[in-house]
Amino acid sequence: MCGIAGVLSLHSEPIPELRRSLDVMNRLQIHRGPDGKGTWLHPNGIVGFAHRRLSIIDLVTGQQPMSDRVGNWITYNGEIYNYIELRDELGSNLFKTHSDTEVILHAYHKWGVDCLSQFRGMFAFALWDDANATLLCARDPFGIKPLYYCVVNGRLYFASEVKALLPFVPEISTDLEGLKDYLTFQFCLDGKTLFGGIKELQPGHLLIVRNGQIETRRYWEVYYHLDFDHTAKYFEDQIGSLMKDSVALHLRSDVPVGAYVSGGFDSSIVASLASERQTHELVGFTGKFSLDESYDESRYARDLARFRSFVLYESDITGEDFIENIERVIYHLDYPVAGPGSFPQFMVSRLASQYRKVVLGGQGGDEIFGGYVRYLVAYFEQCIKAAIDGTVRSGNFIVTYESIIPNLTALRNYKPMLQQFWREGLFEDLDKRYFRLVNRSALHADEVRWDLLGEYSPFETFRKIFRGSNVQKESYFDSMTHFDFKTLLPALLHVEDRMSMAHGLESRVPFLDRPLVEMAATIPSNIKFKDGHMKHVLRSALSSVLPESIVQRTDKMGFPVPLQEWVAGKGVVRDYVTDILSSQKALERSLINNRKVLTGLGRELKFGRKLWGFLCLELWQRAFHDKASEYKRLLTNREEPA
Repeated sequence: MCGIAGVLSLHSEPIPELRRSLDVMNRLQIHRGPDGKGTWLHPNGIVGFAHRRLSIIDLVTGQQPMSDRVGNWITYNGEIYNYIELRDELGSNLFKTHSDTEVILHAYHKWGVDCLSQFRGMFAFALWDDANATLLCARDPFGIKPLYYCVVNGRLYFASEVKALLPFVPEISTDLEGLKDYLTFQFCLDGKTLFGGIKELQPGHLLIVRNGQIETRRYWEVYYHLDFDHTAKYFEDQIGSLMKDSVALHLRSDVPVGAYVSGGFDSSIVASLASERQTHELVGFTGKFSLDESYDESRYARDLARFRSFVLYESDITGEDFIENIERVIYHLDYPVAGPGSFPQFMVSRLASQYRKVVLGGQGGDEIFGGYVRYLVAYFEQCIKAAIDGTVRSGNFIVTYESIIPNLTALRNYKPMLQQFWREGLFEDLDKRYFRLVNRSALHADEVRWDLLGEYSPFETFRKIFRGSNVQKESYFDSMTHFDFKTLLPALLHVEDRMSMAHGLESRVPFLDRPLVEMAATIPSNIKFKDGHMKHVLRSALSSVLPESIVQRTDKMGFPVPLQEWVAGKGVVRDYVTDILSSQKALERSLINNRKVLTGLGRELKFGRKLWGFLCLELWQRAFHDKASEYKRLLTNREEPA
């Protein structure tokens, strides 16, 4: 796990300030690799790589950038978990190190870009093929590891984090389409970021530069080719076997491994399976807000720790912690994404980094197996419609009205959302209905100057993904989970990566293993989501590895932050938020009316995200837009970045 960066001249002209540029990019990503740094410059000065190292595998000879001694150079971030098997297949006599980095180099030498289909792991890398004067950049299928790029003055710049690119862009500006996406979903679509001119290489994509031409294309896709020939028991056995295999691979490390333990089903499965293999080394980490029971799930984490006999460290997070760290959170995120969970994730990662350099987490289970309550809301409406239309028994994709009723208790805390959802558009087309479930833009009617954001429609981009050709059109469930898998999951992985790497901590996610994901996509929804039971097939497969308290719980809420309670009271958080949003610069923003945001303080419902979204936008502008000149100065002086 590391930080990577590089520069390439698209016109094969030497870059005079190449070394200085690489040094600046490395300094801006120092937190990603506290164990070492390196640079490589092509003899002709047309391309160069930078690297910050967090030593996890091959602690002695794994330094980067690395060469295969035949002209190929690589800078790489991530882990290839099946590197041992690939090393044996490629021929162990070829290798001078014990690193997975060298495996990528030799795999490319043998298979070219097809090497990407051989890797099980998380990765983002750039590889220079000198014989063909070609740059290959690639990102893992799920977007676990990040890679951003921009083109400025005939040069391609790339890095693990956007901040490393900011000294090179003509100006730090806002991408209006990206902002419109963020205001709608709290994440960007189709490779957009909130920064003008800076793109994200999308998950499962590669970027090739040859003869000055940049090409991006998808190399991996998940296909929902549903398997109606096997029983639920078959799929449960497959899930159990593949999950255990994935956890075993994710435990490969030359340093001890820990685990995030939220008390939820997914992280508990990962930690439980890991503890079976690492009884004496595994330690767990959890966080809580003692302010209110509904913000404290640590009792379930403790239940698992007792069940599996591992040590659990806890972080009790306060309003003072919020004030002290929220600006660091936004700086490390690069730009706002997803919900408030990034803040407690930052705090728990800080705790974990005191004891471990590697942690396992449960990210991905909700999107693969269907764990979001909104799926139940959407299907309940479809059940009513099917009952009215007399189509309840048609097809293999319908959850019946009768079977879903007992499971509606899960909606007890979602009555305000249901009122909003059913206010208009009842029984519309499925894509419009699901868009209404995930669309947050209607909540921002007064605070956003929509007339300045252009004609771009987030719905059209949403619909293209929701109606993907890789999903059978009859399966509403697969369309919903597919959209979240392609959009929400990368946003959550953005948080996972940045909040752990802010502390020099590697976070691994065993649910996101290609064999498991590809198999799960073949499970029919009437098995995966049987009778409206969220993650039904996963629960059936792996409940036996968990204590009964976690198996039976129905109140999992993610990792909510009591921001509304803090702001509603007369305390330090309200004072802080008021000061931020009422500053002169905040009140002069052209796109957001922060006066209107201030009038809503303390009025938002519990677990609401409106204030969070606007506060993050303001802190983002303060951290990057208002400090644009400081990033420019990094190229001309030796100051350390803020």
